[in-house]
Amino acid sequence: MGIIIKPIVTEKMTAQSEKLNVYGFIVDRGANKLQIKAAVEQMYGVNVASVNTVNYHGKKKSRYTKAGLLRGRANHYKKAYVALAGEDKIDFYANV
Repeated sequence: MGIIIKPIVTEKMTAQSEKLNVYGFIVDRGANKLQIKAAVEQMYGVNVASVNTVNYHGKKKSRYTKAGLLRGRANHYKKAYVALAGEDKIDFYANV
């Protein structure tokens, strides 16, 4: 599996990409900022100005059903916010 798992395409991230030229990605938990920068530059052919990362801890979840109480946990994951340099843009909808 590569460093970039999937892009984050939400209303909030779309607004940030239009206003601040910042894009979000779910990335491999072991990847560092230099590896993320190189992966984005290679995959999308853009120049990256900066990378900010956030680690999310998986939370415990439970719900009541007919079968009784079900318990589980949401997965841990890592987000990367990538700011692009200059007038570079990433179009996630080009291949749809």
